Amino acid sequence: MAAAAARGAAAAEEPPQAPSPSPSPGPALPERLQRREAERQQGVERQRRQREARAVQEERSEVVLAALGRERQAVEELLAAGPPDEAAARLQALQKLLTDSVRCLAPYELRQAQEAVARLQAALAARRQQLQPKKRFAFRALRKGAAPGAQPGPAAEPADEPPAPGRGVAEGEPGGPPLCGFSGAEGRELELGPEELLQRDVVLAELRGCRVRLRGNANTLRVRDCRGCTVLCGPVSTSVLVDGCSDCQLVVACQQLRTHRTRDSRFYIQVTSRAVIEDCSKVSFAPYAWSYPGIEGDFESSGLDRSRNNWNLVDDFDWLASDKPSPNWCLIPEEERVSSWD
Repeated sequence: MAAAAARGAAAAEEPPQAPSPSPSPGPALPERLQRREAERQQGVERQRRQREARAVQEERSEVVLAALGRERQAVEELLAAGPPDEAAARLQALQKLLTDSVRCLAPYELRQAQEAVARLQAALAARRQQLQPKKRFAFRALRKGAAPGAQPGPAAEPADEPPAPGRGVAEGEPGGPPLCGFSGAEGRELELGPEELLQRDVVLAELRGCRVRLRGNANTLRVRDCRGCTVLCGPVSTSVLVDGCSDCQLVVACQQLRTHRTRDSRFYIQVTSRAVIEDCSKVSFAPYAWSYPGIEGDFESSGLDRSRNNWNLVDDFDWLASDKPSPNWCLIPEEERVSSWD
């Protein structure tokens, strides 16, 4: 017990031990590593937002495609059994739905929808052609300076020349003679008025060096295999298709403009959707610039919104790069634009 007491006394005399120091924090991350980490986190957040945006876009696309499918089916049923006027009204509503939904569709979905509408327009034109007397399917060609009501002369035979690009039937165009329009003329002044055009499907085909005035409200317009022509057109309720043309000037107002296999041509347009070009080169665009007595009434009957004009928004289906502009089209410089056509 004496030994234990001695050890306790010795322990009591020892000074208390200081607490061991806590480990010091490591050195701060270099600024370069901090930047990398911040960039990584930003990239992760950006990818998350992109995934969410794609999901929303896909959902909208599904809704729009379903609505377009229902409208298309309704038009097909009316074309099969109903009067053409009802089918035309429903088809115009389908075209407007497509125009308003352009930004919700992927490029291939938009193209398929546009092709479906073009096929329906062709079917409607063929249906009207079946129901109307053949004698009404006549052309009226006015020579320059001809008096109103004068008998049109025979169309001049086209001179031997290299063919226009892509000669053939335009997409969506029915076979047989057009319901309304001109074909095969050369160096002529051609004109159609409001009564002849009202909600008709107009075709201009294989014209050479002609000047065409279409004063009125057509339903559709097809311009095929024309060369060196000027086409002045009032408001078109639905679509304009230009196919296989060269060295032309076209002044058109419509819901939708599609241009195929066309080169060295200028377009002055009022379009409520985005214009589309495919297999084209050296085509240029400016705002619609034509007027005539009664054009305001034609715009009203066409249903086009005059305050909405996407003349400078063009989709080139042959140019997929989003970071570089297409070399196939451009805007017409202001100093080169034609302001007076008559």
